[in-house]
Amino acid sequence: MANPYFYNALVNKIDPTIVCWNRLEGRPRSADFSRALKAEVRDALWMISKQRMLGGFKGEDCGSIVSAKIHAKTTGLTKYQSEEGSSKSFPSDIPLEVEVEKQKIPFKSGAQEISLDIRLLMGRQWLKMLDKNQPGLRSFFIDNYTITSPDPNEESHAQVCGHIEVWQKYEAVANRSIDGYRVYQDMKSGVFSSNINIPDGKLEEFNKLANKFIKWFENLYYQPKEDETQAWKPSYLEYQFDCSAPESEKAEKVFTASEYYHGNLDWYNLDISKEKSKIDLTKESKTNQDVRKTFTQTLDPSPIIFPGMPDNRWWTFEDSKTNLGNIKPDTTDINQLMLLDFVLNYSNDWFLVPITFPIGSIVNIEGIVTRNSFGERFWIEPTGQGSDEDWQKWSMFHLNTKGDMDIPSDMSLVLLPVAAKVMEGKPLEEIYLIRDEVANMVWGIESIVQLATGQSKRGKEAALELKAKYEKLFNIIPANNQESQGTVSKNDAKIKYQIVNSVSENWIPFIPVHKAGDRRNIQLQRTAMPRILKGGGNINPPEKIEPRTSILREGLDVDIKEAYFIHEEEIPRSGILVRKTYQRTRWTNGEVFTWLGTRKLVGRGEGNSGLAFDQILSFE
Repeated sequence: MANPYFYNALVNKIDPTIVCWNRLEGRPRSADFSRALKAEVRDALWMISKQRMLGGFKGEDCGSIVSAKIHAKTTGLTKYQSEEGSSKSFPSDIPLEVEVEKQKIPFKSGAQEISLDIRLLMGRQWLKMLDKNQPGLRSFFIDNYTITSPDPNEESHAQVCGHIEVWQKYEAVANRSIDGYRVYQDMKSGVFSSNINIPDGKLEEFNKLANKFIKWFENLYYQPKEDETQAWKPSYLEYQFDCSAPESEKAEKVFTASEYYHGNLDWYNLDISKEKSKIDLTKESKTNQDVRKTFTQTLDPSPIIFPGMPDNRWWTFEDSKTNLGNIKPDTTDINQLMLLDFVLNYSNDWFLVPITFPIGSIVNIEGIVTRNSFGERFWIEPTGQGSDEDWQKWSMFHLNTKGDMDIPSDMSLVLLPVAAKVMEGKPLEEIYLIRDEVANMVWGIESIVQLATGQSKRGKEAALELKAKYEKLFNIIPANNQESQGTVSKNDAKIKYQIVNSVSENWIPFIPVHKAGDRRNIQLQRTAMPRILKGGGNINPPEKIEPRTSILREGLDVDIKEAYFIHEEEIPRSGILVRKTYQRTRWTNGEVFTWLGTRKLVGRGEGNSGLAFDQILSFE
């Protein structure tokens, strides 16, 4: 049934009776809105009831940890051995990376003396010590150990005179400064260039002064001793060493590092070796110190707090400084997804128990006894126990055991005596090892080489300057000027046959060869390119181009030159980058250590040298 009023209103267009209204609004008595912005709650009982409705008062009857007692066994590293080298007591007074990475400072490259900066530094120090103690001997050392001026017409001085800045440096100090490294060598060997006229009663004082100078230099740069084997393995381009700790009265736990190369030495570089049961020390390095200890310590645990963690208080907002919504991981970024899952779901479920151990310790946590607020006690053992073959096992900070995997996991924690911060200088030398599939070989590209002054320069620039110097030494006439000077007879040939072309002199070839006694496995042997100069060259037979970096000169700077091999698997398809730099750190007692170390990094991929054989070229 239709509504008559509604029908009448539509027909007669009756207007509504309410034609105006009023809005109720608060009128503040002041311009201060601080109290209004606080959003104060007047009914606390309503808030509590809402919290109860949402389950905020439902507990799990879990008490908080109030105390923890740790039972642990510790031992310490007592022996050190470079791979296949002599063993000695573990060096506890220096950082471990200094002992592992130390290398000899290169003072000679072939027949050319290098590192002039360090030679001058040593010479100035020795003259300063002489002027203070025995000034009458100054003239002897200036006459016998002075730095001589290089001869630009001598082939042996090409690495000096071929670079204008190196030649200028030598000319500036020639016949004015002494070679301190030669003085140091003669002091170590006990001989001098000629007899020194030392006044009566001054010989003992002079010997003390010489020993002081030797000690000064050896403290300035930490280097391996003459009879000491280095941990650097050139055939692997890695450091390899072993160290051990006593495990019982007769047994030792041996740790081995077979692939350390990235410059950050820590526990993950070590593996537990089952092939070695102990390290035998020499008689001079015997140690009977018992470093094994067992102790129980009570500590106060504290909950772990991290930025952005969910707050355990109701109606409490987390700190806005941590914007977890700004993290946008990919679907394959498992690490960030796991981190987000932990941050968003866990708050006060983890506790921290601080405990301090000395560096160089091997710690085995037998277990932790915890007591909660209800007085309950629990015995907690380390996680990750069981066989290494168990695929459901999960653990962190535990070492891998080399060899048989079907053995119980080793739960020890290793605290290596390493430096917290190491300062690294600019590369003294730098090489790239790349694969050249077209030429079927590997090239060692010297991108940064050390000049005779001790400074570094781009390898390609140094190679071009040295080649230009050889061309000038042997009076090579450029090809386009040979006909005008009558050195080449005129002919109508339009093509020429070239046996082999050349590459830049900073490219050192490595060719694959079979290992001795093996028909399948190969390794890479360093070879040499002939020095081909413009115009055909007047060197007969052609010289072999030798590398200028000490990294690639392995086996060349010895009395009997040795071949240098690199294991083929060490050069991946991506190539590798090897750098040699000076490094510096400060130890816990404030002592400063400076050493020369090498680091291996990932390369830039494959390359093409352009090397070609048996070519027909247009005659120009």
